Amino acid sequence: MSETAIFVGPSLDLGTARTILDAIYLPPIKRGDLADLTAEIKTVGIIDGEFFQSLAVSPKEVLQVLGRGVKVYGSSSVGALRAAETRLFGMIGVGTIFEWYCDGVIDADDEVALTYDATTYTAFSDPLVNIRSALKAATQENLIDQDKADEVIRTLKQIYFPYRSYRIVSQLCPELRTFFKERSPNLKRDDAILLLRTIAESSS
Repeated sequence: MSETAIFVGPSLDLGTARTILDAIYLPPIKRGDLADLTAEIKTVGIIDGEFFQSLAVSPKEVLQVLGRGVKVYGSSSVGALRAAETRLFGMIGVGTIFEWYCDGVIDADDEVALTYDATTYTAFSDPLVNIRSALKAATQENLIDQDKADEVIRTLKQIYFPYRSYRIVSQLCPELRTFFKERSPNLKRDDAILLLRTIAESSS
């Protein structure tokens, strides 16, 4: 039985996750899930979590688990948010999204929020953090300037998160249509993979 539990959903498919880390993979975390973990669990990775379907996991719950000597890592979504809030107490944050929360680049929960199929975890919308990452890449390649990227972000922040998408970005920036056809920037996925690799390396 693995001593590591990972809460993951739409950020990373299980097939890929299992090639990186041998662990117990659980659905997106919600309030009360940490307390339900068995005593055998020594390491927890929080990637995805429920924000609106159920009560979100609270910082207090994370602190209680840390107090039992469990290592807790977070990235990508609610994991990155809670890691930024509790890093001074021992939660380990991993990845760019975690760093953005720590540095004040982003501060809202809905930056990482998206809608998805509860069974397959297929995403129905695109989280703002992924769009931010894509726009950053586009500005670095001089496809758009920073003012245009900032304007797009301001517009998307006014849109309720279930309706945010790369399709809307392409409408706002027609010059990026080819960019989005050729690649699918997914910062949440990248950070989730980094979390699993970090845990794997720490236990090797």
